[in-house]
Amino acid sequence: MPKRLMLLISLYCLFSIAALLRAVTTQSFDVFTLGVLPVLVGIMMRTPWSSLVLKIYIGMQTLGFSALGMTAIIAYRITPEDVKVVVSDHNIPMLPLTISIIVILLLQYWIAFSKVTSHYLTRQTQ
Repeated sequence: MPKRLMLLISLYCLFSIAALLRAVTTQSFDVFTLGVLPVLVGIMMRTPWSSLVLKIYIGMQTLGFSALGMTAIIAYRITPEDVKVVVSDHNIPMLPLTISIIVILLLQYWIAFSKVTSHYLTRQTQ
């Protein structure tokens, strides 16, 4: 298994743990958070559909974060003091959050669209 894919699997394992914890605590299930589970299973089992599902999931993340970012920009124009991210009573600074989201998305794009990943996922298991 390529090291890039191992990195993606470990990242998606963290995502799935966070998604399951969020689903249990909020008692709500949605495709955006729990969508990582079929992607993770598909990659680990090297199924024929895993590459397509991976790319669709990354596209969903990109659309979701783009919509969130545009909403934040519009809200910042209206009332700048109200635009903040608060998780468990902790205020998260916007610049590090934005940079980390962009880095995580770019890392996923780099891994999903690399030839190494494509060859690994499309190669038949022996």
